[in-house]
Amino acid sequence: MPADHFLADATMIASFDAHQMTKRDCFRSDGLFLGLNCLKQGQSQRTHRHDGADKFYLVLSGKARITVGGRSQVLGPAGIAWAPAGVPHGVEEALDDTVLLVGMTPPP
Repeated sequence: MPADHFLADATMIASFDAHQMTKRDCFRSDGLFLGLNCLKQGQSQRTHRHDGADKFYLVLSGKARITVGGRSQVLGPAGIAWAPAGVPHGVEEALDDTVLLVGMTPPP
């Protein structure tokens, strides 16, 4: 996790695993968490929810089918999905090698 308040290119800390989605922390404080979810094409993140935290996904690179509250949409670079606290969400499938910026407040 960077010790500074700036990260010029979050994709530079992305890492991929051929067998499963990987996660990399970018920033964490008492009030906010930002991290990367890195998925190879065909990988997914199970649908889950956070009862006490809103969450967003910002697609930095690639393309993925993201589910929020039972609805799915394909998002590419600059696409955003937002899941309010308690609403199920996940990545149904990465359609390309995909890097997602994930933000939560408060942090998990």
